[in-house]
Amino acid sequence: MRRVLLKLSGEALAGEKKTGFDEATCAAVAKQVKSIVDGGIQVAIVIGGGNFWRGRTSKTIDRTKADQIGMLATVMNCIYVSEIFRSEGMQTAIMTPFAVGTFTELFSKDSAVEKLNAGKVVFFAGGTGHPYFSTDTGVVLRAIEMEADEILLAKAVDGVYDSDPKTNPNAKKYSEISIDDVVAQGLAVVDGAAAVMARENRVPMLVFGLNEENSIVRAAKGEIDGTRVTV
Repeated sequence: MRRVLLKLSGEALAGEKKTGFDEATCAAVAKQVKSIVDGGIQVAIVIGGGNFWRGRTSKTIDRTKADQIGMLATVMNCIYVSEIFRSEGMQTAIMTPFAVGTFTELFSKDSAVEKLNAGKVVFFAGGTGHPYFSTDTGVVLRAIEMEADEILLAKAVDGVYDSDPKTNPNAKKYSEISIDDVVAQGLAVVDGAAAVMARENRVPMLVFGLNEENSIVRAAKGEIDGTRVTV
């Protein structure tokens, strides 16, 4: 049984509003994921919190507290998107590395695998549960623990470039690049800690644009116009 971990950008889920949620965008994502699940692929999901909080931009808040706010932003995102998924006919579960009352379940690998095997979409919220680790690190960590076949990185940008395509119109997009080259060139695919973990545990990634038509379904099938990051 094929198993993937899908990383969704919080900003991308906000749509043109750039903050909060855009329900139409989330519903479109849900329809694509349902198609994948119905096709027999197991899907776990991590969502960033950037549509609510960017703690790194604040110089007045303690880093630990800022990161904790960011973790809670990802919990809000997962609760919302999980409900959109349920409205599309999927069964879901939300797991966190810390207690959030009755809102979520505490993370357990055995429980998560059991839910995936039962056909549920499992949301991993709250990152690693510790400050100084980004959502990227949480993505790779959960992918390793779940023994995912690959990570699907759905971003606002449609792949990996040698420079920022927003500021450099001549930026070159890679169709394939090794994780070693990503680290060596300091490319903004995932942060350094996540990249090292992915390399050491040989977890490949597919980077693609969330807003492209049917992009999640195509990425799950390996049919992407983005970038394949090899290990």
